[in-house]
Amino acid sequence: MATVLAIETSCDETAVAIVNNRQVCSSIVASQISVHQLYGGVVPEVASREHLATINEAIAKALQKAELDWEKIDGIAATCAPGLVGALLVGITAAKTLAMVHNKPFLGVHHLEGHIYATYLSEPSLNPPFLSLLVSGGHTSLIYVKDCGIYETLGETRDDAAGEAFDKVARLLKLGYPGGPVIDKLAQVGNPQAFPLPEGKVSLPGGGYHRYDASFSGLKTAVLRLVQQLEKDNQQVPVADVAASFQETVARSLTKRAIACALDYGLDTISVGGGVAANSGLRKNLQAAAAEHNLRVLFPPLKFCTDNAAMIGCAAAEHLSRGHKSPLTLGVESRLALTQVMKLYQFI
Repeated sequence: MATVLAIETSCDETAVAIVNNRQVCSSIVASQISVHQLYGGVVPEVASREHLATINEAIAKALQKAELDWEKIDGIAATCAPGLVGALLVGITAAKTLAMVHNKPFLGVHHLEGHIYATYLSEPSLNPPFLSLLVSGGHTSLIYVKDCGIYETLGETRDDAAGEAFDKVARLLKLGYPGGPVIDKLAQVGNPQAFPLPEGKVSLPGGGYHRYDASFSGLKTAVLRLVQQLEKDNQQVPVADVAASFQETVARSLTKRAIACALDYGLDTISVGGGVAANSGLRKNLQAAAAEHNLRVLFPPLKFCTDNAAMIGCAAAEHLSRGHKSPLTLGVESRLALTQVMKLYQFI
């Protein structure tokens, strides 16, 4: 099967990995969290400069750790969409250069397809069809995975992504950036039933609510008003209880929609990808609900939930093995629907 060197620079992680089929030979991730913490979030220009400073070393380390030379590499891949344009350009330019220098096929990979393929790294026998719940700082979607490159979006957030909501609530609670890990940690010692928070629902024109679409901006606003009311009443904000109540509400909302979607479409497996897939509340809620309906739930290892190049390499290896490659004229896009994945490829 194909061995691919993959680069991921869609946001604030400079990552390089070498993947053979669905096996990780090496995975290097240079995090920028400490840099962006000073600003309370990712600064695109800063992210691009950090990628430039670390990309060459990451490539060298990936090859060294895998104990492979360029003759053993069958293709070079990079995330091309969606993401921060400047950051994406660093990775795709490096990948194209390597492809030309070493005369290898180049593959541009959709970031969300990478998150879908993260589950394959721990479950190599997994095959479509199945439902993928993608939950990250920029995306919250329910995807019907029909085949490699063939996807149908069944549900999505109408406003904030789940991970974005975690970051914003963490900022309200003065917990710093990134918000997901610290809220999850506090939730372990807080009371998830302390504050009844509204689960965001999306109304349908003819009445009722959408079974799969989600909304988190109202929940975020509810937390803000709760904190403001407590402060107005001169009460100390029970941060752990607020964090636990918020996390429980998000987890319950995502679980309800994923289970309903899987049952409605007759899918017996739900894979979860993206940074929020690491959240303990979501894992607990979804696994418990799935067991009640005899559904299988698959989570990637924690190290492959956040952005990494191994998942990009896994997706690229699958495409390459099917005779797909991308033209060297392929550009980057800040937004690109997952349903348009196949526009990135030509047949060899």
